[in-house]
Amino acid sequence: MGAECHHHDIAQSGLIGASLDLALGQAETRCQSTRERLTPPRRRVLELLLQAEGPLKAYDLIAAFGLRGEPAKPPTVYRALEFLERMGFVHRIESLNAYVSCRRDAESHKAAFLICDCCGAAQEFDPDLLNRLSPVDIAGYALRSVTLEAHGLCPTCQGETAPI
Repeated sequence: MGAECHHHDIAQSGLIGASLDLALGQAETRCQSTRERLTPPRRRVLELLLQAEGPLKAYDLIAAFGLRGEPAKPPTVYRALEFLERMGFVHRIESLNAYVSCRRDAESHKAAFLICDCCGAAQEFDPDLLNRLSPVDIAGYALRSVTLEAHGLCPTCQGETAPI
């Protein structure tokens, strides 16, 4: 990158308290409405992602899984992530090989992320660019999901890495 990276408070911080409880309750309700179960391991992985200030790798989730510090077995976390992604509660950011909670209240949608290569912040947005996918649809594809990832520097890191 050439510039020294700094870590700073990410604007989209993790959920705590009543906000966290509300998000978990909404996930539980959505699962019940589709006759799915938000099992304790699934709930714990979702809770960790909702509390996170940015994307987390599966091994971060494995290490933080236990309430008393004990790690989870990898298959437990990977199965939970698969379920949460299928339900639209989390997104996988391919280029980071990490996961982030979805803060949008929709079961399934096209996702796009602005990812800071310096501090690691990832901000989800709904870009108009994705509406231009009709040629793909016309070609016979049945899209299940689309994730767009744009890398660069967030506004804070731009200021911190600017030449003097």
